[in-house]
Amino acid sequence: MSALYRNSIRFFRVIGTIFILQTMGGILIARAAEPGTTEPLLTVYKDANCGCCEKWLTHISERGFSVSAHNINNLYEFKQSKGIPASMQSCHTAVSSQGFVFEGHVPAKLISRFLATPPKDAIGLTVPAMPVGSPGMEYQDKFMPYQVLLLKKDGSSQVYAQVNSLEESVQ
Repeated sequence: MSALYRNSIRFFRVIGTIFILQTMGGILIARAAEPGTTEPLLTVYKDANCGCCEKWLTHISERGFSVSAHNINNLYEFKQSKGIPASMQSCHTAVSSQGFVFEGHVPAKLISRFLATPPKDAIGLTVPAMPVGSPGMEYQDKFMPYQVLLLKKDGSSQVYAQVNSLEESVQ
């Protein structure tokens, strides 16, 4: 067998493998974005040094979400590009496969409720700042009641849910 023939065979094997991987990757991406899949996909953008973000990722993962996390340096600019006003920001931003944003320590159950019936003209939900007792911010039995706000396309917000207990927050 000549070297040219062997190299041709290798080339076509590599091309075939790439084609199969791209096709399978496309199928997997399409499946993750399909409504009705069992695990909604969230892509999370965060700072590499944030421990509470890791705890929130655990909270979300344990409650049926498929999560892909990315550490980025320009987090503030990223949040601005997604329409999240500075006063509504927290430490991490999750983006659903449908394009909705979930800013900060939003409880998984409220993300699920939102995704099941997204409100008209909404871009997502936020828990501004980092309230003690919100998912990822648990500390002993301490809890600070907080509001989850609905972010709208016009830049306004309104209360989406009131969280009054630690049990309610992390269930």
